[in-house]
Amino acid sequence: MQTAYEIRVGTDVASLIKDKKLVWTSGKVMSDSSVHVAYKGPAMESAAKYFWQVRVWDNRGNASSWTEPAYWQMGLLHAGDWKAKWIQAGFAEDTVNRPSPLFRKTFTANKKIRSAFAFITAHGLYEAQINGHRVGDAYLTPGWTSYKKRLQYQMYDVSDLLTTGTNAIGITMGSGWYRGYIGFTNNKNFYGKDQSLLFQLQVTYTDGSSEMIVSDESWKSTTGAIKSAEIYNGESIDARDEKQGWSTPSYNDNVWSGVKVVDFPNNNLIASYSDPIRKHETFTGLKVITTPKGEKVIDFGQNLVGWVVMKVNGKSGDKVTISHAEVLDKNGNFYTENLRAAKAEDQYVLKGGVEETFEPHFTFHGFRYIRVEGYPGELKPENFTAVALYSDMKKTGTFTSSDALINQLQHNIQWGQKGNFLDVPTDCPQRDERLGWTGDAQVFSRTAAYNMNVNDFFAKWLKDVAADQYPNGIVPFVIPDVLNFPVGSTGWADVCTIIPWNMYLAYGDKRILESQYHSMKAWVDYMHKQSRDDLWNTGFHFGDWLFYRPEDDNDGRSAVTDKYLIAQCFYARSTQLVINAARVLGKTDDVTSYSDLLDKIKNAFLKEYVTASGRLVSGTQTAYVLALNFDMLPESMRAQAAERLVQNVHSYNDHLTTGFLGTPYLCHVLSRFGHTDVAYKLLLQKTYPSWLYPVKMGATTIWERWDGLKEDSTFQTPGMNSFNHYAYGAIGDWMYRVVAGIDTYDDQPGYKHIKIMPHPGEGLTSAAADLQTYYGLVSSHWKTDNGQFNLDVEIPANTKATIYIPATDIKMISENGKPLSEIKDIQSGANENGYVVLEAGSGKYHFAVSK
Repeated sequence: MQTAYEIRVGTDVASLIKDKKLVWTSGKVMSDSSVHVAYKGPAMESAAKYFWQVRVWDNRGNASSWTEPAYWQMGLLHAGDWKAKWIQAGFAEDTVNRPSPLFRKTFTANKKIRSAFAFITAHGLYEAQINGHRVGDAYLTPGWTSYKKRLQYQMYDVSDLLTTGTNAIGITMGSGWYRGYIGFTNNKNFYGKDQSLLFQLQVTYTDGSSEMIVSDESWKSTTGAIKSAEIYNGESIDARDEKQGWSTPSYNDNVWSGVKVVDFPNNNLIASYSDPIRKHETFTGLKVITTPKGEKVIDFGQNLVGWVVMKVNGKSGDKVTISHAEVLDKNGNFYTENLRAAKAEDQYVLKGGVEETFEPHFTFHGFRYIRVEGYPGELKPENFTAVALYSDMKKTGTFTSSDALINQLQHNIQWGQKGNFLDVPTDCPQRDERLGWTGDAQVFSRTAAYNMNVNDFFAKWLKDVAADQYPNGIVPFVIPDVLNFPVGSTGWADVCTIIPWNMYLAYGDKRILESQYHSMKAWVDYMHKQSRDDLWNTGFHFGDWLFYRPEDDNDGRSAVTDKYLIAQCFYARSTQLVINAARVLGKTDDVTSYSDLLDKIKNAFLKEYVTASGRLVSGTQTAYVLALNFDMLPESMRAQAAERLVQNVHSYNDHLTTGFLGTPYLCHVLSRFGHTDVAYKLLLQKTYPSWLYPVKMGATTIWERWDGLKEDSTFQTPGMNSFNHYAYGAIGDWMYRVVAGIDTYDDQPGYKHIKIMPHPGEGLTSAAADLQTYYGLVSSHWKTDNGQFNLDVEIPANTKATIYIPATDIKMISENGKPLSEIKDIQSGANENGYVVLEAGSGKYHFAVSK
């Protein structure tokens, strides 16, 4: 355990090592805090670079050496720091195809360069080059935010790209989310009609002098090879019009047009908050398929999001068209009907004479298959590489088990997250939608935080949730809000309370509660104002979206849950989360007032929706799950309600019937009330509706519908049938937290106090989960063998763990072959519900429970 730390900060490595002219030192601070420690030194300067080190002391009398110096770079802290001007192309645009404009500027550096940093943003998307080299490895920059309120800029260290003498800057732009087609109503120009650039390069020379090169009247513009680029429709490139070497100093730009300087405010500019979109896994084509229609199709074996890089050799003017699809139809033909209006098509016209490589710049596709038309010569799969694009979130969690189908389910959950966490948490990546649906994000957020580090990803997006929230507290259906529909639906709008709390639990960073607290309260206050007699039973709601509905329902098997019962449950849940946040933030008055409100909400629920015997007016799985998970029932009614839930599950032959809002909590509720065996039956169920049905049907991602592909290989309604729609992947949370048993406690969130409580069940002989926390690796691996239960646990330094061993007597348990009574560092407590409870510190443990 850490007992103290010391941090020091300087403007260069030498100042740190010599311990002179430091910007700030914390001194020795007696504290066990080792994450989320705030800088408390003098105000920092715009664009300055700061180096830092830390050393710690532990409870065994050890002191560490200073860490290797690390650094951070400041952005531009004030609107006045921007000296650049917004510029637009100086030529008349083709307003139909909207070819990508190119911007160019040359300048001379007469001295030796010490450092150079570029600050870039745009209305639209941009890619930058300096002296013929790409700037950075981020894509689809500046990302998607509520642009008029929050427009991100990126900062790049370009010191290695510049030379003494003449240098050239080149910028390519695309319409992107800013003015391209967005939403599903053929909308374009949502944020504006322009494509504008803001560029600022800050150069510091070795003699200490500096220079600034900015976007202004001196730049030039033209168009090049990119003839059109739309997110939904794809990109068209004509290599014959490529301006070879256009971003190098020697290029002749005499025939280029000038630029227009335009006036836009800079008070909405913010430094990038979350991880940039980068390239990740690549997949070479597995095989070329000739479909029954005679089309040439390549299968990459994985439904993914990104684009295809193509190598080709042909004649000048040859045109190759690549179309994208997630699935083949019943007959094996290329299927695009579920893309709706999205063309998802890239076109390339060859320059000819040499091998050429093509890839898009300002679009992305959701696909497993591509159709290739017009390819000259033999179509070989090795000439096509699919590249996965998603936000560069560090992988943190793994889950494996003894069941191959469950392992494939986990694979599908993770790929659903990769495909849809592309700067915003989209609902689907392939059709004419790809919007930040709030309901999808909130139900999956806890699972997301196991698979990857999404702390910054959600912190960035939640700031847009607050920015686009209406003054009366309504949270739109999608964020950024491109629908302009001022209605708040239960389970969707509650994103503003649920995700901040889930992120606080996962990472222990209370800044997310501080920044979102006003938004959280505003939504609860809106529901309160809409309520009568403490019942929120008005307005539009999506309800338990995509719940189980047989096509020919002759005996009332459709699992329809009263929308207002659902609304009352989420009203209570959001109120509880405001109370939780208020406690963390020390807002005692709010704790009192919202606690009083919560009592009234729950009492109103009992009067309106619960009979005297404890039966709910809606008898669905979702109704009982929400009532139990959100503690809507008094203690005395909960056991019988859980039994009614179990009987409902059995009445559907051990199948789930839940939609988006009930599914995330279904297995959690069953386990909480002693029915883990039923939860296992649901998890391992292989027929529709179930989590494993899509796996059995060959899915490599999570589907939007339980039966997107039916058993006879026909499809659900094409208007809403995505095969990469992550919401139902929320079962991953239960697999990590309950099956493997890794969880955190509210008193010390972020895995400072760790809970290890595995739940072995029939159907699995082993399960293993690893989670990289801010403190280090947490592991829980269990296996049953010949009646013996084995559990391997790893707990990182500076944390503590409460470990639940499934046993009836402590004498049955050994650790590394020794009886627990001989292990001094492990404290044993009382038995609880078939578990022996232990308290332990950091280390690796091997527990065995005898028969």
